[in-house]
Amino acid sequence: MGQELDSDLFVDGAKQRGKALLETSELLFRGDPRWKIPFASILKMSAASGRLTLRTKDHEFVFLLGPKAEVWREKIANPKSLLDKLGVKPGDSVSLLGSFEPSFLADLKLRKAVLVRGKSPASWLFLRADSPSDLSKIKSAAASLSGAAALWIVYPKGQKSVAKSPVAKSPITESAVRSAGLQAGLTDIKVASFSPTHTALKFVIPKSRR
Repeated sequence: MGQELDSDLFVDGAKQRGKALLETSELLFRGDPRWKIPFASILKMSAASGRLTLRTKDHEFVFLLGPKAEVWREKIANPKSLLDKLGVKPGDSVSLLGSFEPSFLADLKLRKAVLVRGKSPASWLFLRADSPSDLSKIKSAAASLSGAAALWIVYPKGQKSVAKSPVAKSPITESAVRSAGLQAGLTDIKVASFSPTHTALKFVIPKSRR
């Protein structure tokens, strides 16, 4: 996901303690209560003396982040695009396994990435996994990797293991995704927020086997 720091937060002057999490398009605070601050809602922002101050229509938020205050201000003011975070460069070959949103396909086209079909080799493989059964596809996807090519597994955010129910949809957890990748002989090296609803975990072939 994003960068996370223990932090004091003042909301309209009231102090609370928790964790601040910098995501792709929003700043989260895990405390009591919890806060979600979309970048688009920020009307004014400043960083000084280790304090990141954000003003929205309804509240003033002051995060005590120390040396990271200016770093986070810069990242909020100039967020990286999704493809920049994922590492896809112009001309890179990309293979998509599963269904992806039109906006992601449009980003790939704008980046001039080359979409490949079938078993053709690619620099980047993206596997959409929305249920535990989709994890069975990781082994074959891993087998198609070579050299420094990477596999991004895209799965729903924030799901936890729950008791089985005849009507509830089985969740897919980060632990299950990581375990499936490791069992396929890969190693995970990075996590990124793919969208407001999905996370992406990056796997590569261990250097000793390339």
